[in-house]
Amino acid sequence: MAPQTFIQKCYASYDRQVSWVGVQLNDGDDFAQLLMTEVADRVHDAEGSSEFEAHLRSLATTGFEQKSLQALLEATPREERDWAIGEALAEVHLTHEHGINWPWNSERDKRTPLASLPGADLVGLMSDEDGSILVIGEVKCSSEAKNPPQVMYGRSGMTNQLDKLAEDLGLVNTLLRWLFPRCKSTALEPDFNYAMKRLLQSGNRAIALFGILIRDTTPNTQDLCSRGRHLANRLHAPTSCHLKALHLPCPINQLPARIKGGES
Repeated sequence: MAPQTFIQKCYASYDRQVSWVGVQLNDGDDFAQLLMTEVADRVHDAEGSSEFEAHLRSLATTGFEQKSLQALLEATPREERDWAIGEALAEVHLTHEHGINWPWNSERDKRTPLASLPGADLVGLMSDEDGSILVIGEVKCSSEAKNPPQVMYGRSGMTNQLDKLAEDLGLVNTLLRWLFPRCKSTALEPDFNYAMKRLLQSGNRAIALFGILIRDTTPNTQDLCSRGRHLANRLHAPTSCHLKALHLPCPINQLPARIKGGES
């Protein structure tokens, strides 16, 4: 996909296998359209929902059944919390900027509105100069004025989670078992197979980690640089890690309204 034209790079650096970049997402028609279409579609799983609804409508043959179906469809819960939209925005951004494929919309795996997949926020496949590679990542949202924000630290902070994703083979196993049936017998199966061969040949280290920080503050390299240098001392090639801070042109708490076309 073509790069997103409303993005302005503010800073960039790296240390060995870890890079960090801060970008400003400028407001305007292009950004608004992205939120209302691609981001909203991922939040609500538009593709899966359309297929589900079309199938049920084909089964509702009587007026009573159609009325019952309409009531059922109108009761669909909407996942519009700030963090859910942040994750969707991160996925859309990474698709455009890094060509990452997401074999499955994880919204389809939620049995309750509060459920989430264990292990990681992002699981996909990407091509680099050596071919297809497994992508695993985390997304955090923060309006905290502190640089870096608290979501980057601690046991549940992004830095520790990325480190764990690289080192915990049990966690990688769980994610691959989730990913495999979503690639099997699809156009992405050859990419999955190549990424798995590459993973095994590297001693289980050929993984591209992504850490996406959603911010509504002024870009500041301190958000990522100390954490990036910390991870550079922890991670070992061919594992790579890409930290990105996406700075919104609006408060994070306005995102649920913005994906509906509103301003607040």
